[in-house]
Amino acid sequence: MLPLNGLRAFEAAARLGGFAAAAQELGVTPGAVTAHVKALEDMLGARLFERSARGVVMTPLAAAALASFTEGFDLLGQAVQSLTTEAAPQVVHIATLPAIAQLWLSPRLPDLRAMAPEISVSITALETPPNLKRLPYDLCLFYAAEGGIDLGHDEIFPVCAPSLVTRIRTPADLMDLPCLGDTTWSEDWALWLAAVPSSPPGVPRGPHYSLYALAVEEALNGAGVLIGHAALVARHLATGALVAPFPQKVRLPQGLRLWSARPQRPRSAVDRVTRFLQTAV
Repeated sequence: MLPLNGLRAFEAAARLGGFAAAAQELGVTPGAVTAHVKALEDMLGARLFERSARGVVMTPLAAAALASFTEGFDLLGQAVQSLTTEAAPQVVHIATLPAIAQLWLSPRLPDLRAMAPEISVSITALETPPNLKRLPYDLCLFYAAEGGIDLGHDEIFPVCAPSLVTRIRTPADLMDLPCLGDTTWSEDWALWLAAVPSSPPGVPRGPHYSLYALAVEEALNGAGVLIGHAALVARHLATGALVAPFPQKVRLPQGLRLWSARPQRPRSAVDRVTRFLQTAV
């Protein structure tokens, strides 16, 4: 028998086009993928990839085998997911962006527990959507341009604490204030300024954070002006903890979307959570 880990590493690297991408999907290091593939090649007595400074390229042998292995691992992933779902039918696993988990999903969980106390929701924060055919998540909640259930479009606009509003009368005033940013959405300021008439040249400078929730917290503390994503700052705008000093909003191509890799049984825990999130917008 060929080693399963080696076959998984080969299939992921071939499908995704490289060892680094395969490592990210499998949750291991690129070195581990390299080692697994090398061991598999040694057992086969044949090369599966041609290595070069620019990366790896499948050999004809690998290209001919890829489709069958992809189909096989997809079916295995679906079988594992079905098994875990049947074993714990009241547990729903959701994968989502860290900012969505903290600022959109978490505030809605108390109402979900009140509606269905028998359902347990498990949340995993990820920077990119996972491969639902392989990983044991029931639902994905991310910003995307298409697919799944549309929970609302995404709009961006500056927000700040009420204490800063008197210092902001025109977009040019932003150049005199710290303008907070997020490393994931580093282009937000440029996108908003480009769409607003009489905006100052250049992009305002200020601290950038690797967690959008931390940037929101700093905006609440009065540390500066932040580009708010409508769904993620709505709760703070509603309470007055944050305000929008300008009326202009820029609608982005992607929206908040929820999707699953498999059909949902009516009235199952996953179906009930899905319907709740649709109405909790």
